Amino acid sequence: MTDRYLSADQVAELLGTTARFPRRLIEERRIRYVKVGRHVRIPESAVDEFIQSRTVEPLRRPRTGFRRAA
Repeated sequence: MTDRYLSADQVAELLGTTARFPRRLIEERRIRYVKVGRHVRIPESAVDEFIQSRTVEPLRRPRTGFRRAA
């Protein structure tokens, strides 16, 4: 249990967005969260998982040998 629990404002700052974005993720249940009384906290590992699952890797095109000039 070494995970840090972040508020929506802290997650927004980490992602570089407004606080509305993490709150919407919570409302739509697109990210894991923990309720502590009336407070909602997001584990830091959940933020990392969210970023990893939405990371788009660049395409690598294989070289097709020699190219001829026109």
